[in-house]
Amino acid sequence: MSESTNQNLHNALQADGAKLSACGDEPQVLHFGDPLAEYRSVVDATGVSDVSRRTQIELTGEDRATFLHNMCTNEIRKLAPGNGCEAFLLDAHGRVLAHILVFCRADSLVLETVPGQGPRILTHLDRYLIREKVELHDRGADWAELLVAGKTCAELLSRVMSQPPPTGSFEHVDNNVGDFAVQVRRVDLTLPFSFLISCASGDAAKLWRTLRNSGAAACGEQAVEMARIEAGTPYYGQDISEKNLPQELARDARAISFVKGCYIGQETVARIDALGHVNRTLCGVRYAGDKIPSVGDELRSGAQVVGEVTSAAWSPRLSSPLALAYVRRGSNAPGTKFESGLGEAEAVALPVE
Repeated sequence: MSESTNQNLHNALQADGAKLSACGDEPQVLHFGDPLAEYRSVVDATGVSDVSRRTQIELTGEDRATFLHNMCTNEIRKLAPGNGCEAFLLDAHGRVLAHILVFCRADSLVLETVPGQGPRILTHLDRYLIREKVELHDRGADWAELLVAGKTCAELLSRVMSQPPPTGSFEHVDNNVGDFAVQVRRVDLTLPFSFLISCASGDAAKLWRTLRNSGAAACGEQAVEMARIEAGTPYYGQDISEKNLPQELARDARAISFVKGCYIGQETVARIDALGHVNRTLCGVRYAGDKIPSVGDELRSGAQVVGEVTSAAWSPRLSSPLALAYVRRGSNAPGTKFESGLGEAEAVALPVE
């Protein structure tokens, strides 16, 4: 976003009491005074959070669907405008380069994912562009994005927008809030309901204020982090890296088509499918104490290390710390007990109910 647009949205966040992180070139909103109350809004009511740092890339050109279909793990060519899916971009060895949400518009495909992935994804895609009629656009400076989540968020959005929000996962619509346009995308980043709303950067502050004036609670990263870990949503760069194989994420039904044609990394994916398993998967782990584990903390079964934490936060739903962790096959069934540096821990099913 431009400096002036950044400042307009920053001013709106500050006016609502944003508490910022103390490090980084772009300080993030940690909370607005009460992370647990904000979490309750994100889950049980309606919460809004600024997620404008997330990556948004647009593919245009008549060959865009075929090109992306040949680059990722899921079915793209059959997507109709208004629909979408989740997918992985892989290298030639089947390792994960990106975890993306794909939204099919009438004249483009939009790729959406965690912050900081734009240059990496664009470089990867551009490497394989030869004669295809496809243009790649990094929309990070053009579009802002807000996360709106919670049990009542669809009702709130219906009141402020020109038409109701979509209902199915990855469905999306072009909509209007007053005199400006938005893209409304139904996602499962947090549960039970969440939407990513993208708009022109210059309209971000107006969108924030409209949602706040309509009853959405201002929420920071700490609240969203609690909710997204309970939902079992992995983040690239935190829970996923280029060391991972896609089946290790345990998202096969959501992100991988095993019947589509060739794509980069498919041989590895097919080989694992034929084998029937990977050696570890991403799981939920509940801790018995009240101390939140750190990234990299080990899980043990006797003297053997069987797991490693990638994300962790307090889970209000479980009233205990909850982590996402890679756990070895044979030790990853819900109910399996572990020892850790913080005491006893237990594998739990995701999403947490």
